[in-house]
Amino acid sequence: MSRTSASAPSTDAGPTEGVARWVGAFALSLATFMSVLDISIANVSIPAIAGDLGVSPNQGTWIVTSFGVATAVSMPLTGWMVQRLGTVRLFALSVLLFTTMSFLCGAAPTIETLVAFRVLQGVVAGPMIPLCQALLLRSFPPDRAGSALSLLALTAFAAPVAGPLLGGWLTDNWSWRWIFHVNVPVGVACAIAVWQIYRPLETATRRAPIDATGLMLLVAWVGSLQLMLDLGKDHDWFGSPVIVALAFCAIACFALFLAWESTDANPIIDLSLFRLRNFWVGTLAISLAYGLFLGNLVLLPLWLLQYMDYSATLAGVVLAPMGVLAIVVMPFVGRYLDRHDPRWMISAAFLTFAFSLWMRSRFSTDADLVSLLLPSFVQGAGSAMFFTPLLAKILSQVPPHRVASASGLSNFLRYTGGAVGTSLLTTAWEWRAVFHRSRLIERLSDGYEPLVQARIALETAGLPAAMQWATIERWVDRQAHTLAVTEMFYGSAVTFVGLVAVIWMGKRAAKRTVPLLGEAT
Repeated sequence: MSRTSASAPSTDAGPTEGVARWVGAFALSLATFMSVLDISIANVSIPAIAGDLGVSPNQGTWIVTSFGVATAVSMPLTGWMVQRLGTVRLFALSVLLFTTMSFLCGAAPTIETLVAFRVLQGVVAGPMIPLCQALLLRSFPPDRAGSALSLLALTAFAAPVAGPLLGGWLTDNWSWRWIFHVNVPVGVACAIAVWQIYRPLETATRRAPIDATGLMLLVAWVGSLQLMLDLGKDHDWFGSPVIVALAFCAIACFALFLAWESTDANPIIDLSLFRLRNFWVGTLAISLAYGLFLGNLVLLPLWLLQYMDYSATLAGVVLAPMGVLAIVVMPFVGRYLDRHDPRWMISAAFLTFAFSLWMRSRFSTDADLVSLLLPSFVQGAGSAMFFTPLLAKILSQVPPHRVASASGLSNFLRYTGGAVGTSLLTTAWEWRAVFHRSRLIERLSDGYEPLVQARIALETAGLPAAMQWATIERWVDRQAHTLAVTEMFYGSAVTFVGLVAVIWMGKRAAKRTVPLLGEAT
């Protein structure tokens, strides 16, 4: 039987006041900013990391997917950990451990150790986002809750702007290791400030039970699935016994997980929430949409860095406008949702994403910087109209006492969808690039005019035969990967259009639910 700790701090302390309130809010928001920043800051640094550690850029994407999966798995444990440790203590500990893992990521000598530290960093990052909102709402009076959430939303949307720019600048001017080391002073300062200011608001603790079997099965099926997707392209997929074993483990553990969670008295994930139509429709839509969103967010800088000869800083500049327009549009979203069905705004967001991706599907190797920037501006409007309305849809039928569980489950599936989507899109990109490369080589042997002219120009310039063929091979690789990446953009655009039909499978929401922090990451 659970019991309340005799030494638990008082929970009757009122909201913080004056300067302390805003210093605390800034510290909480900065910690959240740091956590969200680490989702996007590494995107433009993947080729540099891969080159420095002696692996392919495809293997470099593991640092993105591993962080996302680990964060997703740890999120459902937040409620249990709060009961065991207390809200303030858990948040401060999470920030300090996140900071420690950031330092270790920056010091990692191999890709294996880097991925291992990223997994641990994701595990401790999971509780930071929901706990930040909980502390903010407890430290502000009810009539100022909107201001607290607006501050949080602003920092969460600013991170995608700063992430690529900061990551690119640090990689070009210092080292990719500084994209992790930069967290150290920020994390230490935030942890100290939060502990000093919010300690009077600590919550009571008790010995809460944990679904250990469910947790092990969850880690097993999600981990096996992600390993299968990350390793498959390097191991001939199902021609490899390792991939077959991982696929079998993922399927078997997932089936056992569903069976166990459906009968356990204290499930780690409340599967009964899927009986609510708006919950399962909204969760399906946000998981698929986030998979496409994050996958393309990784794919674009990979293409720019590897085949368009962009620097990491310039690749960050291409991505940055997405967050700028999101910050501009965000204040109008809440006002709209107070009066209208969120399905209309979600549909507009999906169509905006589709349009921006269609614009990218028109890219060529001759695309200039303005052409690359414009879709990012358009995508920013979709980002602002995406997360908050979808979360309102997801929670619209959820009873108040189940909102925390519903938010945790939807965020778990969203982060998992992002990691899976990233792996699938980068794998499909390589597949299609191989196909286009073979077709271009066939056309070379058939006397394809542009290649013949290029060969004549290189001969006229007096280049040796070996350098001529090396230059032509680079041209073929560049064209093949450009054709492939535009296909990924086009396919993603079509999928977003299809997701509009999915969201209308749900019911009209009676009213807007107060958004949780996880919506804006």
